[in-house]
Amino acid sequence: MRLPAIASSVGAVRTAARERLRAWGVAAPVCDDALLVVSELVTNVIAHTFSDHLECRLRAEAGHLRIEVEDQMRTGTVPAPRTPAPDEHGGRGLLLVGAVSSAWGVEDAPHGRGRTVWAELPSRTEECR
Repeated sequence: MRLPAIASSVGAVRTAARERLRAWGVAAPVCDDALLVVSELVTNVIAHTFSDHLECRLRAEAGHLRIEVEDQMRTGTVPAPRTPAPDEHGGRGLLLVGAVSSAWGVEDAPHGRGRTVWAELPSRTEECR
C-alpha cells in the first residue's frame, strides 16, 4: 500500500490491513496486534519524517506475519524506543511495537533515501475481527 504521509492515511492503512489479514485468516489476537503495529509505524512516519508518502507492506511467511513501513526521507536519528515521562502524551509507540512483536528493527530502504521499520508477529490461523 502506498499512501500520502498525512494523518488520514493511518485509518486508511488500518482498514486495508484489516481486510488483508481477514482474507488471510489471521487469528484475531494477532490481527489486533498487527493493526496496532501498523498504526504506530505509519504514525511515526507522519510525525517524524519529511516524507510525502509512505509504503506499508504485509507478508504472511512461515509461522509469522511481517509488517514493513517505509518512509522516503529518513531523518538524522534512527527510530528507537524511549521512556516518556508519565504525563507525556506520546513517545510510547515503539515500546508498544516491541511489546506485541516477536522482533522488530530498522533498516535503510533498498532504494532512495528512505528507511524501513519492520516488525514480526507470530501468525495463527483463525478469523480476524
